[in-house]
Amino acid sequence: MEAEIYGRRIRAFRKLKGYTQEQLAKELGVSVSVLGEIERGNRRPTIDFMQLVAKQLRVPLEELFPLEHN
Repeated sequence: MEAEIYGRRIRAFRKLKGYTQEQLAKELGVSVSVLGEIERGNRRPTIDFMQLVAKQLRVPLEELFPLEHN
């Protein structure tokens, strides 16, 4: 359940910033399938991955965490 929330937040910010999955995956150095699994909640992202996403999307790391974690 928590993995789904992380994934939804990553997907929402990715779209807000105008990235496709392919573009963001390339920038992060991961495959589209890994990013897709994370966005669908099938894989929980590591903190290192979350930091890379935050940096690439230019959002504070805290924004990527579910609201109950803020």
